[in-house]
Amino acid sequence: MKTLREIAVGSTATVVKLHGEGAVKRRIMDMGLTKGTQVYVRKSAPLGDPIELTVRGYELSLRKDDAAAVEVE
Repeated sequence: MKTLREIAVGSTATVVKLHGEGAVKRRIMDMGLTKGTQVYVRKSAPLGDPIELTVRGYELSLRKDDAAAVEVE
């Protein structure tokens, strides 16, 4: 099992499953990170948090704690 947090900059992954509960999971889904979605990791902040993703044609910044709840392949 690999999470979005572990994906290298410049790589593409597909969302397999969302972990977490309640409001956190709902917020991640509202951002467009749902099962089957392709995610491209554009860049990482200088200190490593947050990471910038391209999802469904738009840019999204996501904290690494939230990215750890997204299982990818």
